[in-house]
Amino acid sequence: MMELTGKRVVVIVVALLAIQTALVAALVHRESLTFDEGDHMFAGYMMWKTADFGLNPEHPPLAKLLATVPVLGETMWVPPLQGRDFKKEAYLDGRDWLARNDGASQRLVFRMRLATGVLALALSLTVFFAAREWFGTGAALVALTLLAFDPNVMAHSALVTTDIGVSLFLVASIYAFYRYVSRPTVARLLAAGLVTGLLAATKHSGILLIPMMLPVVLYEVFRAQPGTRLRQVLRLCAASAAIILMAVVVLWGFYGFRYAARPAGLALSTPLAQYVGPLNHTDAAIVLWFAQHHLLPESYLMGLVDVKRMAQWYPTFIFGKVHAHGVWYYFPAVILIKTTLGLLVLSALALFAAFAGKISRTRELVYVLVPGAVYLVIAMASGIDIGARHILPLYTMACIFAAAGITALARDSRRWAAIGLVLVAAHGAGSLFNYPHPMAYANIAWGGAQNTHNLLSDANVDWAQQLYQVKAWQDRHPNEECWFAYFARPEIDPATYGIRCHALPTVDLMWLGRDGELIPPVVHGAVLLSAGDLSGCEWPSSGVNPYRDFQAIRPDEVIEHSVFVYRGTVHLEKAAALDRMLETGRLLRQHQIERALATAQEAASIAPGNLFAETALGDAQAAAGHREEAHAAWQRALSAARELEADAQPSYVPALETKLAKL
Repeated sequence: MMELTGKRVVVIVVALLAIQTALVAALVHRESLTFDEGDHMFAGYMMWKTADFGLNPEHPPLAKLLATVPVLGETMWVPPLQGRDFKKEAYLDGRDWLARNDGASQRLVFRMRLATGVLALALSLTVFFAAREWFGTGAALVALTLLAFDPNVMAHSALVTTDIGVSLFLVASIYAFYRYVSRPTVARLLAAGLVTGLLAATKHSGILLIPMMLPVVLYEVFRAQPGTRLRQVLRLCAASAAIILMAVVVLWGFYGFRYAARPAGLALSTPLAQYVGPLNHTDAAIVLWFAQHHLLPESYLMGLVDVKRMAQWYPTFIFGKVHAHGVWYYFPAVILIKTTLGLLVLSALALFAAFAGKISRTRELVYVLVPGAVYLVIAMASGIDIGARHILPLYTMACIFAAAGITALARDSRRWAAIGLVLVAAHGAGSLFNYPHPMAYANIAWGGAQNTHNLLSDANVDWAQQLYQVKAWQDRHPNEECWFAYFARPEIDPATYGIRCHALPTVDLMWLGRDGELIPPVVHGAVLLSAGDLSGCEWPSSGVNPYRDFQAIRPDEVIEHSVFVYRGTVHLEKAAALDRMLETGRLLRQHQIERALATAQEAASIAPGNLFAETALGDAQAAAGHREEAHAAWQRALSAARELEADAQPSYVPALETKLAKL
């Protein structure tokens, strides 16, 4: 592969960026809102309008602020704040805000997505310039090609989320530090501090840059001449401290240099001192110390705590099985499943080239491989296993590494050059063959996109992006009655897109609340299940997934590889019991005890021995003062809970034991 220079390089780069832009723009124009976008969009808009950083402290502001710039001039209805838990407030207000102001047209959504898409183009350019400086122009063009056609990067390139942004600024921070160490100047130090600050302002995982770069700093110390090592240590320590200090200043800037998460007159729905409760003593003490001294913004600290809390309970679905916790092999498996075969083989060849000494730039290899390896190890231990999007930074580094390897081999042999071209083409072809469904991508060794839902879940296949296609399905079957379990309901309402199916219960109704009619235990017509509900990926055990039985049934139709249609006389007893349990809870909160008891009794008659039905019955009986009946129902629920996997039992057993003890 010969080195290219001058105008031809510019033409190739511009062409690749244009193709990338066209593919992504067409993709997001056909996708309905994904799970978290309404939350991010509404929070970003409110940050601009009211400086409220407490609506969505789960993530820092940068991506949200960037996305909402195109809509700031619009006159829009804003839902009144109701003082709910911050997650409920942002998700439900974001849903209502977009439904009222944008509806199914997604005119405003598309503009916000394109604004976020600027980060994807910046990522591509950063990868190109870093690869060119590290390994040459040929490697840079190969890396850019691999990135532009990667299905995982493509799937998230213009969504209003933080994953592309954190990938961009992680690579940019590593590259900026390399440039400073290579030729220390004040300008390069300032650039490193700025991009590191942008990283911190994009996603909380940006803090991982510190452990990622520590081995690199140690490498720079030991590669120095023996007589200059002390000076190198002092210089690198001073530079690192300066970069961190500048990054913190940039981070504060995105919060308006204000500690309080919310403007005057408003407070976080749960105080930070209370929110740290589930954390271990050390983590809680560190967060509270930072808060006490106002070293970091309150909203940023709240988000760090939220990440830690999520990691303690978030379930994992992999290879058809639900685990109540993270599993160490999740992300290695995701890499094998969701990476194109072309990129996997290129990466393997790059390892061969590195060990064979074909890649002469050892220092640069350290900057590519070591931070990525640390990131993967931390991700494997994180406990939050919900999608390839959480390791997108690894894909950017893999593109650079693979390009470095094949171009190094190609310098020795035209045969290697031909092999490289075939593999790069295979990478692009594998991605385009699956287009426009990159979210559900799996390589053909794992059965392709049509099999992804059997292996993985959440943003790996179904992130609530298919409502336009479900509406088109309904338009083709105008007289067919349907029931729909939608992964993102109630955060997103299918009715906004004109879908008239009866709503089936989902796991998120457990914390966001239900509404509407109760579903019958047996229906006649079509039942639609999105992949997230079919897999039960948000339940701590497949044993409590009300749609588990459908996993053994062949669907009559499949929409977008992620919505499954079952026709005929369909039994929904477990879902009906769950629905009535949710309704029982709602009625009890409203002190409608008689109605709650009747609803709970109906649930238990529909699904005797069901964990949720018996729990609801016990709650209603206890509220009605029927102690013996409550004890019996809770005891049946406890028996059902103890039949679950050991790691899922803590989600239900302690609460039931407490109820029984109080009786």
